[in-house]
Amino acid sequence: MILLEIFWTFLKIGIFTFGGGYSMVALIQNEVVEKHGWMSAQEFTDILAISQMTPGPMGINTATYAGYTAVVNNGLPMWEGVVGSLLASFAVILLPVVAMLIVFRYLSKHKDNPVTEGMFRVLRVTVVGLIAAAALLLLTEESFGVPGFNLQFVVSMVLFAAVFWLSYRHRVSPIILIAASGLVGLVVYSI
Repeated sequence: MILLEIFWTFLKIGIFTFGGGYSMVALIQNEVVEKHGWMSAQEFTDILAISQMTPGPMGINTATYAGYTAVVNNGLPMWEGVVGSLLASFAVILLPVVAMLIVFRYLSKHKDNPVTEGMFRVLRVTVVGLIAAAALLLLTEESFGVPGFNLQFVVSMVLFAAVFWLSYRHRVSPIILIAASGLVGLVVYSI
């Protein structure tokens, strides 16, 4: 029964995903942690970290790992976890692929239409809102530590501010920022 629930859950998530993987994070977290309780907030945070580090689209990677974790956390064997990951991955892309085929046909005929341009303006604002929701969702004790003057929280906030400033203001490569943040974390937390 859980496999059917996973398929249906990720099919619904796929319907409402505009703007890529980061906009999908809030929807996935709400479904798998809050609504169904298939995993803890810490497990979801770990899944996000792994999804960002592995090759491929982050949203599909998150769905894959979440599908696997949900099945295994329900006491089923690992091979069924693999089935859960495949179902979640397939479900999350099924309707967007079909929709993109339909939209492509429409856009190729009506790309200069004012209604089409207005739709894209609204979608841009929606995507910014979904990405902002995902960012706020990651501001948890698991990610940043308990607010106050403890080491984890202070280091997390300083790294966040520095990475934001360097990427926004100076256009530093994300690869360099990730490597530098990892190095800072390694040095600070090994002391």
